[in-house]
Amino acid sequence: MLRYFSLLLLFITSISVAQLKSPAEFLGYEIGTQFSRHADVVNYFEHVAAESDWVQYQTYGKTYERRPLTYAVVTSPSNMNTLETLRKNHLQNAGIEAGNGTSNKAVVWLSYNVHGNEASSTEAAMQTLYQLITEKQEWLENTIVIIDPCVNPDGRDRYTNWYNQVKSTPYNPKQIATEHNEPWPGGRPNHYLFDLNRDWAWASQVESQQRLKVYNKWMPHVHVDFHEQGINEPYYFAPAAEPYHEVITDFQRDFQEEIGKNHAKYFDQEGWLFFTRERFDLLYPSYGDTYPTFMGAIGMTYEQAGHGRAGLGINTDEGFELTLVDRVAHHTTTGLSTVEVAKNNIDRLNESFKAYFNNDDLTYKSYVLTGHPDKINALTELLDLHEIAYGFTAQNSVNGYRYGTNDSGSMDSTGALVVSTNQPKGKMVKVLFEPDAALSNPLTYDITAWSLPQAYGLEAVASTRLVPANSSNNDVRVVNQVGPQGAGYIVTWNSLKDAQFLSDLLQQDIKVRFSEKELRFNGKAYPRGSLLLTKSDNRSRQDFQQVVATTANTHGRTLHAIASSFSDNGTDFGSPDIKLVPKNRIAVLQGEGTSSLSYGSIWHFFEQQLKYPVTSINTSDFNPSAMQQFDVLVMPSGWYRSVASEDTMKGLKDWIRSGGKVIAIGNAVSTFSGEDGFDLTRNSTDDTSEENSEETELIPYDQREKSMLNNFITGSIYKLKMDPSHPMAFGYDDTYFSLKLGSTSYSYLENGYTVGYISDTVESYSGFSGDTAKNGLKNSMVFGEARMGRGSVVYMVDDVLFRSFWENGKLLFVNSLFFVNSNVYRL
Repeated sequence: MLRYFSLLLLFITSISVAQLKSPAEFLGYEIGTQFSRHADVVNYFEHVAAESDWVQYQTYGKTYERRPLTYAVVTSPSNMNTLETLRKNHLQNAGIEAGNGTSNKAVVWLSYNVHGNEASSTEAAMQTLYQLITEKQEWLENTIVIIDPCVNPDGRDRYTNWYNQVKSTPYNPKQIATEHNEPWPGGRPNHYLFDLNRDWAWASQVESQQRLKVYNKWMPHVHVDFHEQGINEPYYFAPAAEPYHEVITDFQRDFQEEIGKNHAKYFDQEGWLFFTRERFDLLYPSYGDTYPTFMGAIGMTYEQAGHGRAGLGINTDEGFELTLVDRVAHHTTTGLSTVEVAKNNIDRLNESFKAYFNNDDLTYKSYVLTGHPDKINALTELLDLHEIAYGFTAQNSVNGYRYGTNDSGSMDSTGALVVSTNQPKGKMVKVLFEPDAALSNPLTYDITAWSLPQAYGLEAVASTRLVPANSSNNDVRVVNQVGPQGAGYIVTWNSLKDAQFLSDLLQQDIKVRFSEKELRFNGKAYPRGSLLLTKSDNRSRQDFQQVVATTANTHGRTLHAIASSFSDNGTDFGSPDIKLVPKNRIAVLQGEGTSSLSYGSIWHFFEQQLKYPVTSINTSDFNPSAMQQFDVLVMPSGWYRSVASEDTMKGLKDWIRSGGKVIAIGNAVSTFSGEDGFDLTRNSTDDTSEENSEETELIPYDQREKSMLNNFITGSIYKLKMDPSHPMAFGYDDTYFSLKLGSTSYSYLENGYTVGYISDTVESYSGFSGDTAKNGLKNSMVFGEARMGRGSVVYMVDDVLFRSFWENGKLLFVNSLFFVNSNVYRL
């Protein structure tokens, strides 16, 4: 009888499989011989889910360009019948959710194509799905596999559509061929040209925000991020390179090695080359391998040779032809091998995963933060995305490490935000809030500092004692009523929320002023930068009171009604130091010569955060005469040879002198170094001395890379002195913590205004800086304004919009747009 039922089950399964099509049968071409569009991939996954009870397929969101974000859950039918119970048991076993559930399943998440032009992995996702449910069903009895076939559909389709349009038939493997050379910006980033593989922790993009909801729902034991690298590197897989962050456990290290050895077994059988333990470290928390690792998983990056250059096939420098068929085979093999190792180690994975969430041995028990409510709220919104718990304390003071002074001390903590490590995600709390990440090796793949208290402009103390906290700070919703007919209103200027309020008013044609002096009305003081909404400026608007009140309520801004414009301290509403905010017409350069990442962060900031109109101009179309239509030109970080030409520079100067304003960010600042009239000089260094040159020449070949670290700054946090009286610094005090991405250093402006600077005492608080690079920052300008005729050039050596996560820098950019040199007002 038992044999009969077994044969019946086999018969039923064979019928089901017979109706299921392979990727090649469904798409009409062998996988690897064409690039599949995202819609075709979605259609195939839907087909598999419809034809197989081993797969559930769901949409978890949409991209900016409205493409679906999807994932498949792959496991046995019996597991499917109790999937929600298994998921809860998994989280309860680790203590992530309350309850007494135990787990005897492994959860593996395979994440494909976060970089759009690393397109082989999505093709491999389809093949991996098919082989799992047709060849590896036994593995799925105790394993739940989650497959996200394409993290970045907008970037993938940008690449595949371009490639399908330009490729030869048959494809041309010569490196010089058009199909191997993508135009700017390439398919790597998403719609807003963000690198989604650096956005896991900051979650500035909709793809990341929506994915985190599903990730937190499942919290896998193993997470793999599939990538591609240069055409001449074969294949990289775990174990990762040093430095490993100190929260990573011995089990996580050892299990990476087990997986790597299993991969090696299959690669050696096929004669495929690979390398391990080089380049890709586990430190920066916002990657697709590190973020899962700090959430307890075995997080790994797999890198296949290829990238956007490879197309369907390309000749490597070593004389081989690398094909998409090969690339898909390699990614399929490592994906299946990962699942195999997981299913063979279910008990170890569950035990070690549970142990990871015990945080008793962490030194700091609570991080206590104070500051403007808007900045506190911005931080709690990020914590909510990661489902990290927090509260607010009634304790009067707290002792510990003080972030603002870089030493031990105490802080008034009444009502302060408290984020403690006595919660399941306590290790991630440590990673995000720690004052300075420990480095076992300064040769890293990314920035080495990101401390959230400084990124959000908050004073903080890290305490070795657990600080008691309640779950709510009793926020009161701001409700402004339409007031009596006084002189107008004042709104203080402190945060991006205030900037969004200003942007909204300007677009509704409400005239707004700001004060360059401190104000006092009715016994209350208002700082520099405060906005003034006057009845006088808006006499023609019968709805002035209603529009202002409604807009303030929308943005949660408090209107301070002023009955009389006659001040307490001599600065009345009509003072020349209270200036109209211009409704500036803003242009941003993009295209060849600009950093796509820098441009993307600016574009995203205007459209998704400030919500203010901006015109993007391609560098190939830029000419100074066109600037007569604009008041402000923003230059993203980049290399502006065309702008630096004699004729273009002359036209740009004429436009500035007539009242135009240039905001140069990052490497764009170098465009004006040494140019006549721009008041910008690069600081000299001693690196070119004959003695240093001889020392460098004598360094052995295998030590040269490490020796050069003295000249580098790899994303470190520095303390700047600020001039808070300058409009660029309104909303700030006399210090600012800046994320410095490089060692470029400029002298103080001789005739202009050095607003943010490093003096003779160089203070770095977090991250790696080589001694030579650090010393080269002495007496350097970081933020400044140079006047030219009626106009200005604003220098932002440090990119305050970098990856959109340095929240405290964004107001510097808005101030530069609207407050700096606001003497020229255009109707």
